[in-house]
Amino acid sequence: MAKTITDPTLAAKELQKHIDAAGSVVFFGGAGVSTASGIPDFRSPNGLYNQRGYKYPPETMLSHSFYESHPQEFYDFYRNVMCVPNAKPNQCHRKLAQLEQEGKLTAVVTQNIDGLHQAAGSKRVYELHGSTHRNICQKCGAVYSEEWILQTEGVPTCPKCGGRVKPDVVLYEESLNQDVIMGAVRAIASCDLLIIGGTSLVVYPAAGLVDYFQGNDLIICNLQPTPGDSRADLVLACDIAKAFDF
Repeated sequence: MAKTITDPTLAAKELQKHIDAAGSVVFFGGAGVSTASGIPDFRSPNGLYNQRGYKYPPETMLSHSFYESHPQEFYDFYRNVMCVPNAKPNQCHRKLAQLEQEGKLTAVVTQNIDGLHQAAGSKRVYELHGSTHRNICQKCGAVYSEEWILQTEGVPTCPKCGGRVKPDVVLYEESLNQDVIMGAVRAIASCDLLIIGGTSLVVYPAAGLVDYFQGNDLIICNLQPTPGDSRADLVLACDIAKAFDF
């Protein structure tokens, strides 16, 4: 049975011990990684899916069919909720970037679309669900920033060709990028320590990538229990930003 730690200070000490002993580390993270940066997660009591005030459920508004049938409502929701231009990296993001610079961390695999890992300095990041920082014209392929799309109104169109500019995020009903998946699989399969953090491990196919892990040390850091806890060598049931404060 996995050792479980709830005290953040003890969790940080134990996490550092495991990382120091590892040859190569990969981090697999979800929405909980960014909650300390002020970005709500999805399924917690205060999460995005439990918020009220919209005519449609968030799951519906984040679907490809809704994007096609209700573009105005989609972009309003995207600008107001999914784009977080003022969010800053927290201690977890910064420590992961430091570990990569030190040659310990080989990759970050993230389900988040906020770009905070790159903002903290991480270079090898596999964004399974894309990023709000890339918005692509569906006609000519021109790429626009998050700042650009926030300055537009209604359904954004490309100044160059007039095509619709779509966020480079994977919506429900859409497939994940196969090149990103394969890169993430190779990274996870080749490390000897996999740290899973801030994710409920219930969103597939992303959650299924952890099955490719062949190393000997699996750590899960999440406030709530996950389906993967029984497989873990260490469970840190505490705030992830505090667990990486070492």
